[in-house]
Amino acid sequence: MQRRVLTLDEAALRRRTSIKWRLHDPDVLPLWIAEMDVVPAPAVVDELHRIARDGDLGYPVTQPYVEAVVALYAEWGAQVEPSRARPVADVMSGVRAGLAVLTGPDDPVYITVPVYPPFHAAAHEVGRRLVPVPLGPAGRLDAAALEAAFVEGGRGALLLSNPHNPTGTVPTREELADVARAAARHGVRIVSDEIHAPLVLPGADFTPLLSLPEGQSGLAVFSPAKGWNLAGAKSAVLMGGSEAAAAMRALPPGLEYTTSHLGVRLHTAALVGARDWLADLVLDLDANRTLLAGLLAEQLPRVRWQAVEATYLAWLDLRELGLGDDPAHHLREVARVALSPGPPFGAGAGYARLNFATSPQILTEAVTRIARSV
Repeated sequence: MQRRVLTLDEAALRRRTSIKWRLHDPDVLPLWIAEMDVVPAPAVVDELHRIARDGDLGYPVTQPYVEAVVALYAEWGAQVEPSRARPVADVMSGVRAGLAVLTGPDDPVYITVPVYPPFHAAAHEVGRRLVPVPLGPAGRLDAAALEAAFVEGGRGALLLSNPHNPTGTVPTREELADVARAAARHGVRIVSDEIHAPLVLPGADFTPLLSLPEGQSGLAVFSPAKGWNLAGAKSAVLMGGSEAAAAMRALPPGLEYTTSHLGVRLHTAALVGARDWLADLVLDLDANRTLLAGLLAEQLPRVRWQAVEATYLAWLDLRELGLGDDPAHHLREVARVALSPGPPFGAGAGYARLNFATSPQILTEAVTRIARSV
């Protein structure tokens, strides 16, 4: 299949100055950090040109941004009142703010491992106690395991990755509702990081926490940063359900002043004017998901993985290759391919995370290098 937006060759990508392309030696193919090798959306490029032309680099007006995010959530079936939505610097800033208002000192923060490494740090950064709970065997939410943890650990907060990073699973409406009901029974409030929601691939459907009657005491954080590849232009929105108004009022009054004007403007341009581009991206990611499955089956049959339902991040079980707890080290040093090490995700010994949001040529070369190295 001809790619529409994942078309950039390695020479063009090596002109980039982001950490993805500058951290490692120039002979290393970087398929690690969650940044896409994608042609930017024309609407975003046009807005960036306008900002530069007009010298529009002051302080942000955030209301249009909040309204665009709320409108997107309405399309997903979540009716969020703009009065219960606050702009924040980025998703993890919103996560920390949410945990701080929903819990008290040394309360437990439950996370489902393996999960995005900054989740582990967030609990400690707000003075809370981290309680890891394993996902189910298929990398999905396990309501029974979570309820058992709630019984033992008591009231606190559950920090969710929805869709999940790194397993790429998308909780069904029933799975999410089961977890929300278990949390409610034990006085556990939910903070849901939904940054990957625009990147749900064919075959799955995204359910926002705030679309559920059982989720209305929780908070959700969203940013277009991942869906439109805008991590360098930070901004996000923290939203509360109909039963979370008090928590939203308890947030620090200056949160909106931490947002970036550049982020607000580019994210709004993406939400309003780059939906066709996003549709093309999802098709390209779906094609790369199929390509990766074929490459692994042909060249690395001992590598186990479950084809993702969302994101562009493949969670690879490399334990049968005998490369130790951190196989990413071998792959970087020997294969000259950089993946994200598994151990920092929790329950990730012997695993690595591969970013397949790149051209088919680079993805093929990376898997070929890995196969040769083992």
